[in-house]
Amino acid sequence: MLSKIEAFFLGLIQGLTEFLPISSTGHLYLGRNLFGLEEAGLLLDTMLHVGTLLAVFVFYKAEFTKILKNPFGKLTFLLVVGTLPAVAVGLLFEDYFDEISKTGVTIGWEFLVTGAFLWFSDSIKNGHKKMEDIGYMDAAIIGAFQAAAIFPAISRSGLTIVAALWRRLDRETAAYFSFLLSTPAILGAIVLQSKDLFSGGSEAISLQALLIGIISSAVFGYIAVKWMIGYLKNHSLKPFAVYVWLLGAIVLYFQFTGRF
Repeated sequence: MLSKIEAFFLGLIQGLTEFLPISSTGHLYLGRNLFGLEEAGLLLDTMLHVGTLLAVFVFYKAEFTKILKNPFGKLTFLLVVGTLPAVAVGLLFEDYFDEISKTGVTIGWEFLVTGAFLWFSDSIKNGHKKMEDIGYMDAAIIGAFQAAAIFPAISRSGLTIVAALWRRLDRETAAYFSFLLSTPAILGAIVLQSKDLFSGGSEAISLQALLIGIISSAVFGYIAVKWMIGYLKNHSLKPFAVYVWLLGAIVLYFQFTGRF
């Protein structure tokens, strides 16, 4: 059974890596293997996503209050347009992506691809667009990059930040919109996981361990969102690129030598 310490660390991994541009799904897969929890359970996955969703709701409470007051405003439609590409890809290729997520056979290569996008972002000239300047074409293109992050170790936040920079959003706004756009994606993951959850087969996990995982994921998720938005104002994504390249190389080494 999942221990409280393991739940805490998996929550920490989920919270930080959901918003740092290094792939939460890839890190959770590695974390489960590190703890010998290959079948940690869909229930845990769902609850860890609930934690990061809470973090986003708290951080963006002003934006979501605005949406509730004006549900047919521009911000709502930007989020809808930005989410549709991921919905389409997810529905069309659900079985394929489920299979590669379970085996983890491609995650080493995916970390390398994520690193390439992050390294490339430094060659993009600084943009000028603020939140009020974002158009529907911007949202659609950023959403298309988000759809590519359906691969386990392709970073959703990394690709959407790079896409936002390419669309001439300034660096702070790029991170800000990327994390706001994560809300429907995380909510969708929770809904899909919940559907499978009720079909049975999830591992028994204590209520205390679940609560620890949720709180850990929420707290570290909030810290990661706030820190990353401030960091990107004046700093490069290249350190994250180097990190995921090293991680990808290590994963590939262990795969090729039959140790992983």
